[in-house]
Amino acid sequence: MKVLVTGAAGFIGFFLCRRLLDEGYTVVGIDNLNDYYDVKLKKDRLNQLKPFPLFTFIHLDIADRQAMESLFQDHAFDRVVHLAAQAGVRYSIQNPRAYGDSNLTGFLHVLEGCRHSHTPHLVFASSSSVYGCNKKIPFSTGDNVDYPVSFYAATKKANELMAHSYAHLYRIPVTGLRFFTVIGPWGRPDMAYFLFTRAILEGKPIDVFNHGRMKRDFTCIDDIVEGVFRVMNRIPQAGSESGQTVVPYKIYNIGNNNPVELGYFIECIERALGKKAMKNMLPMQPGDVPATYADIDDLMTDVGFKPAISIDQAVEQFVVWYKGYYAI
Repeated sequence: MKVLVTGAAGFIGFFLCRRLLDEGYTVVGIDNLNDYYDVKLKKDRLNQLKPFPLFTFIHLDIADRQAMESLFQDHAFDRVVHLAAQAGVRYSIQNPRAYGDSNLTGFLHVLEGCRHSHTPHLVFASSSSVYGCNKKIPFSTGDNVDYPVSFYAATKKANELMAHSYAHLYRIPVTGLRFFTVIGPWGRPDMAYFLFTRAILEGKPIDVFNHGRMKRDFTCIDDIVEGVFRVMNRIPQAGSESGQTVVPYKIYNIGNNNPVELGYFIECIERALGKKAMKNMLPMQPGDVPATYADIDDLMTDVGFKPAISIDQAVEQFVVWYKGYYAI
């Protein structure tokens, strides 16, 4: 099978491409290599993929309508896994237009490409941020998610609505995945665990929001990729149920199902580094939520998978990579 992976130079995109290539898939990866974070890191990820003969990289921005139309005209994809997006909750407060271009316009171009080329299955990245300040835990895909607390979250909720409309109107099978805080080697430098590790090693204080009481369902990259891989080949079906039309559309949570406090997370990093952090305790930031916690019953029922890698293991893997990559 030939698979399109958007955001191939990104954290999750890189690991998914590598998994698909290891499994013998033909992979076309696209990325605009923007400078939201270190472009060198993105290129170094791609350099890990280039030796695979079944991998093709195309430098392309999903917000470019003509380029996206040409991409889908030139290739017949058996699966499209859409991971490209402008990431980051806090950055969406400062620069919302970047999220409109990539997360809304760009996603529309992906949907249109899938529609006109009759793609058998589109899988796209949503986010646990759509749950906002949901008081009911764990977060279930059946919960109301109409009250996002950041523009990033609003764009991800919009993606789910856009995808549902295309599944309904054009019968494109679509699956959305709500990822819960992903950590691991080759991670994003804007994420807390990356920032904390760098600051602790440099002897600088770290900013600990909500006084360390926030809870996150930290999920190892290996578990995320396993979930995506399994879901990719489980295509939602159209049909009828109780006299009503069933749209070929499904949403899953992919999270560790075991949230921990930020304070404990920092302790894991300290243990892995063998060095204590200097902490600057701060209140909650705008756009943040107090807790995330994934209900993964549907994922377990439908694809037989439950993330199982502990936070301690994931942090240890990241620290080992970080020290090696930056030659510390």
